[in-house]
Amino acid sequence: MAARGRHANRLPVPHALHWGSRRAPTRREGDPLAQLLVLSSTHGGGPVLPSLELLSHRVRQIPAEPAQLVNAPSADIIFVDARVDLVGAKSLCKILNTTGLDAPLLLIVTEGGLTAVSPDWGIDDVILFTAGPAEVDARIRLAVGRQSAEQVSTRIQTSGITIDESSYSAKVHGRPLDLTYKEFQLLHFFATHPSRVFTREQLLSEVWGYDYFGGTRTVDVHVRRLRAKLGDMEQLIGTVRNVGYRFNVYEDEPEPAPRERTDA
Repeated sequence: MAARGRHANRLPVPHALHWGSRRAPTRREGDPLAQLLVLSSTHGGGPVLPSLELLSHRVRQIPAEPAQLVNAPSADIIFVDARVDLVGAKSLCKILNTTGLDAPLLLIVTEGGLTAVSPDWGIDDVILFTAGPAEVDARIRLAVGRQSAEQVSTRIQTSGITIDESSYSAKVHGRPLDLTYKEFQLLHFFATHPSRVFTREQLLSEVWGYDYFGGTRTVDVHVRRLRAKLGDMEQLIGTVRNVGYRFNVYEDEPEPAPRERTDA
């Protein structure tokens, strides 16, 4: 079903579901309980997603109104009720995405509402309100698992360098580096392409872009500044004579010995 492009693996939405037996699934050892927040403006008529009542997750429900989001409780997953008001639910999903939402967003719909869902809703997954407890629990596990994997993937660690892509920050053996945006981009590019040699022209194209009209001297200047900020670890960015630069890879233990400086 329609979802954000970063999430490709989805459980298929059944074409027809029957209430039948609704026993809660047996939880596997180590499966964490999730904090769930349900946004719904439907009053009365039973629970939004009945199967949640058969699971052990902690569930909070608040009105699906923008004003309620200001003091909304923290949650591992946010469910948006779109069973009745599809237009309102779509608008709420867009608002949630513009606020920097980092929790997975799951949409609860009727089978007829599935045809209205599209990628521009900005949701992570969609689920029928008649889904059984086993399916609901599986989707919760997958959503939480994907979120955890994404958070890990935003951090790069190599040769004593730690780069946090989400905060655009970097550290060298725990010491924060005060980098400009372009210096951060250059270090990030080097760290994600270890041991590979790049010419100045290639670096200019990859980091500065094809539409940059400056010369390759810009690369040399930024490499020099980056090395200065790396301090004793400046040898991580190596020079390949008559070719360009490369990011040297070292094992975390032992650490590369600092370069000895000699007075001229």
